[in-house]
Amino acid sequence: MSSAPRAAVTFGLLLAASFSLGADRTTPDRWSEQRHPTPGPARVIGSTSAGCVQGAVALPLAGDGYEVLHPSRNRYYGHPALVDYVQRLGAAVARRGLPALLVGDLSQPRGGPTPTGHASHQSGLDVDLGYTRPPAVLGRPLDPLERERLDFVPVVDLATRTLTAAWQPRIAELLELAATDPAVDRLFVSPVVKRELCTSERRGAPWLARLRPWWGHHDHFHVRLRCPDGSPDCRPPEPPPPGDGCGSALAWWFSDEASAPAVRPAQGRPQALPARCARLLQ
Repeated sequence: MSSAPRAAVTFGLLLAASFSLGADRTTPDRWSEQRHPTPGPARVIGSTSAGCVQGAVALPLAGDGYEVLHPSRNRYYGHPALVDYVQRLGAAVARRGLPALLVGDLSQPRGGPTPTGHASHQSGLDVDLGYTRPPAVLGRPLDPLERERLDFVPVVDLATRTLTAAWQPRIAELLELAATDPAVDRLFVSPVVKRELCTSERRGAPWLARLRPWWGHHDHFHVRLRCPDGSPDCRPPEPPPPGDGCGSALAWWFSDEASAPAVRPAQGRPQALPARCARLLQ
C-alpha cells in the first residue's frame, strides 16, 4: 500500500486508541434519539469519526443555491461554521449559474455515531454534496416526495472505473468553488474524479491538493472543515501528504491492491468518544 492510503488507515486506528481511556461508550441509538441540539456555545469535541458537537445549528432545508435531501433522517445539523459554509457555497453556485446543490448528511443534532451509515460526520464538520442533479430536476426545486426519495447521481461507473454520462465539465468548477473556501480542510472524491482533474488544465492548482481520493464517493463528494476557533477539544485530522496528489499516490487507487476488500477500512464497531460527549446526552 502506498504511504497516503496507509497513513489514512493508520491514523484512524491511532485515533480510536487515543479516545479509549475514560471515554464515552454510549450506543449510536442514544445519539440518533436526540432530536434537538444542546444549548450553549458551539463546540466541536473530538474528531469527525469519534466526537460530538455542542450548540449545533440546523441548516435550513432550502436556500440560495441548495436543497437538503432526506430531511426525515434529521442529519442536517452542524457547527455554525459548517452551516455558514454550505450557505456560502450555495450562494456562489447560484451566482455562477450552476445547478443548485443537493445536500446530504451533515451531522445529527448533537453529533455522535449514527446507527447505520457513516463512520464519520460525528462532530458537525462534515457534509455530503451531490456532484450534480438528475436531469428531470436540473432546473427546478424538488417537491417534498422527491426530497425524501431522491438519491445522488453517480458520475463514476464503479465497474469500469470511468466517468458516466452525468459528468459535466462544470462539476470541476463546483469542486474548485468547494475546495477554495478557507474553512475547508479537504474534500473526499472518487479516485476517478481525482484522475480526471489531474489530467486537465487544473493540474497543479493549489486547491487540487485538498481533493483526496477515497472509497465510496462515486455519486457525491464529502467536505470536511478545519477545526473552528473556540473549540479547543476539536481533534484535527492528520495532514494529507504533500503535493497535489496526482502522482504515484493516485495511481495506487487503480491497482489490484486498492480493490482488495481487506484494504478498505471497515465501518466496524463505533469508536469510543471523548468523555465530554456523555454530557450532551444528559
